[in-house]
Amino acid sequence: MYRSHNCGALRIDDIGKEVTLAGWMAVSREFGGLTFIDLRDRYGITQLVFDMEGSPDLCNQARALGREFVIQVHGIVSERSNKNPNRATGDIEILVTDLRILNESDVPPFTIENETDGGEELRMKYRYLDLRRQNVQEKLFFRSRLAIETRKYLAGNDFIEVETPFLIKSTPEGARDFVVPSRVHHGQFYALPQSPQTFKQLLMVSGFDKYFQIVKCFRDEDFRADRQPEFTQVDCEMSYVEQEDILNTFEGLTKHLFRELKGIDLPAFPRMTYDEAIAHYGSDKPDIRFGMLFCELNSVVQGHGFGVFDNAELVVGFCAKGQAINYSNKDIKKLTEWVQRPQIGAKGLVYVKYTADGIKSSVGKFYSDEQLKKWGSLMGAAEGDMLLILSGEAEKTRKQLGALRLEMGNRMGLMDPEDFKPLWVLDFPLLEWDEDSNRFHAMHHPFTSPKKSDIDRMLNGDHETMKALRADAYDLVLNGSEIGGGSIRIHDRELQEKNFKLLGFTEDEAKEQFGFLLDAFRYGAPPHGGIAFGFDRLCTLMQGSDSIREVIAFPKNNQGRDVMIDAPAGIDGEQLAELALKVVE
Repeated sequence: MYRSHNCGALRIDDIGKEVTLAGWMAVSREFGGLTFIDLRDRYGITQLVFDMEGSPDLCNQARALGREFVIQVHGIVSERSNKNPNRATGDIEILVTDLRILNESDVPPFTIENETDGGEELRMKYRYLDLRRQNVQEKLFFRSRLAIETRKYLAGNDFIEVETPFLIKSTPEGARDFVVPSRVHHGQFYALPQSPQTFKQLLMVSGFDKYFQIVKCFRDEDFRADRQPEFTQVDCEMSYVEQEDILNTFEGLTKHLFRELKGIDLPAFPRMTYDEAIAHYGSDKPDIRFGMLFCELNSVVQGHGFGVFDNAELVVGFCAKGQAINYSNKDIKKLTEWVQRPQIGAKGLVYVKYTADGIKSSVGKFYSDEQLKKWGSLMGAAEGDMLLILSGEAEKTRKQLGALRLEMGNRMGLMDPEDFKPLWVLDFPLLEWDEDSNRFHAMHHPFTSPKKSDIDRMLNGDHETMKALRADAYDLVLNGSEIGGGSIRIHDRELQEKNFKLLGFTEDEAKEQFGFLLDAFRYGAPPHGGIAFGFDRLCTLMQGSDSIREVIAFPKNNQGRDVMIDAPAGIDGEQLAELALKVVE
């Protein structure tokens, strides 16, 4: 028997017991004739004591151990004279009577402690060592419990878990696919799924009624700091449902997860249309932990000789409460430079400060104090507050102001990671017109249904009508991040064919790419809809982590590489020949 107890199990009630423990030697300390060792496993840390006076050979053996040696000890549980209240086992220690080395270890490249000296890239290279750290393990334990509670809730609501294929057919919509060459069928390729979308719809045609899967998905997207080429989502679909049924079911799931894992009872989720989110927050995933809603100012600022405003499609701003005294002219200049960065792209920034000494503004020579007071009145400003205003093309300006709002919210300490504010964003546009490709693109995906009131307009409307179509689509947003998205699906063959046509597919192209789905619709497809939760992102937000890499056991770096196993990597010539491929230099 390697151990009678784990390293997190023993308490004051166990004093006097003979026990056997095993684990890694984390830390060693010497005090006179005593040697203390912290023994670590996944359950915790227990202090071991070796006495030079009573057992000199054993103590010398302990002093020769290196960090991360795997050892087994036998001894007596004793009460500690110097207790550690920050450790579950802090009231006891083990007086060791026998020590056995199970495996030696090289000196690790960084300290395996919660506060480590290893940088992220080094820790990713030695991820198997990084995963020994307690704070890293706790994130994965949380993730495991999150998956278990998700399954419990969905199974309790009659969902069936079904695995769908990983080797599927590439489609032109959405992000780029990862492709897998076929050895048997030269020149043909599988694709790894970006989502199980069409398969879960086929399961509804098959009569399974409620499906879910915690599934890996793959997207060959451009690299970003917090994006992974492979990710996990909670994928769900339901038959004979309308939007309200899905919102209620998955609001219930979210509440269940927060209650079971965080001990938080969330209130009913507010709802907001896409148009309201864009108008008030400049984003379709607004962070509602704080206010600073947008106020459009065209009617009160234009026509007064300030060309920047007079020639703008939109003039819009928000009120930053209590910030007038915190921002000097130098600070405003730095903030202006922040919004002028290429990532934001604003041309400039107008401010108005309401102070005890009067009103101060970068456009004071164009507007009287009475006019500036009117702006403040419209935006709910009081003494000590500051207005921040941008202008330009409507869509770009709202987006820029949305980024500035988040930056100010962060600077003002309004984005507490333990303050959870979910909401539903509804009624997205069905289609987006792309000027470069001169065609419509699906806002979500090609299988999203228009709202019932828009179906006739979709079947019979003109080009401008199509731009105004609304979808039965919905996103679940939490603290400014989209954690779930879905829609009611098209289940009528004629309507699906019309949508493919609007998206630029010829009849032959639609048949080649999605003929199997169109054929299935000929055999009685029920009304259905679904949603997918970003499992990694939800796990990250619930734990207050900085990056989704922290909640994934073996993540890629921000260049999409696995630096631990050195992937992606080349393959040898024989494999290439079997696949009828060659590397282009």
